[in-house]
Amino acid sequence: MPSLIDIRRRIRSVKSTQQITRAMKLVSSAKLRRAQDRVLAARPYAGMLSRLLADVARSAKSDERLVHPLLAERPEERIQLILLTADRGLAGAFNSNLIKAAQKFLEDHAARRVEMVTVGRKGRDFFRKRGAAISEEHVGFTEKAAYSDAVAIAGRVIERFAAAGIDAVYLLYNEFKSILAQRLVVTKILPVTVPPEAAACDYICEQPPADLLNGLLPRYVEIAIHHALLESGAAQQAARMTAMDAATTNAAEMIDRLTLYMNRVRQASITKEIIEVVSGAAGVE
Repeated sequence: MPSLIDIRRRIRSVKSTQQITRAMKLVSSAKLRRAQDRVLAARPYAGMLSRLLADVARSAKSDERLVHPLLAERPEERIQLILLTADRGLAGAFNSNLIKAAQKFLEDHAARRVEMVTVGRKGRDFFRKRGAAISEEHVGFTEKAAYSDAVAIAGRVIERFAAAGIDAVYLLYNEFKSILAQRLVVTKILPVTVPPEAAACDYICEQPPADLLNGLLPRYVEIAIHHALLESGAAQQAARMTAMDAATTNAAEMIDRLTLYMNRVRQASITKEIIEVVSGAAGVE
């Protein structure tokens, strides 16, 4: 049976851990509000760009100059997978679900050459230890990604695809649905698939539609990556806040159990001392 000192020491340790998890929950809650606002602000822009791309493509479909390398469809022999994970842990199953999905993607495309672009320290460290083919690594901005970060990633991916160095590019990330729910998303961003659901709009353009489309396609890829970074950042904070809330609750329950156990040990110790005193007095008599 542990001594009272050991139990008190353990209770103090659990209380210190509880203070840390409570503070991390509050920090993640504040970050989540900002990240959620960025996601909600970016979604209409991404949707409008998709509709605009469809409308311009419909206007330009009869133009013979509509030949863009980002529209080239080739057999998928060389694939680029962009994996978005977190730089830090303590976020529940956020990173593990992404890593499992990436492993399944690699297994499903085992007959092809798959190279990875890892965004986030957790995904990079996992696949680096296992000898996966990693062409690029990005860390340090997963919680608050800027548009320039997406442009840098998209620029190199577009350059490789246009030079026929890769045949397809996929994005794997967690989409923010709510505080308690995230959805794993695997989407192909290259070659660009022009959305078929074009609105019934007939734009009057200064430039030929084909020239406009050639300018929209790279921007479409940049926005897709930036939107995925924002979704992943918000989902990461939601997962961490939920995990820290559960950890704080579990710590409180453990403190209650340890306190109850400590009281029982103390009562048993007092009872034992009383019995020893009474037995000693009876022996003297």
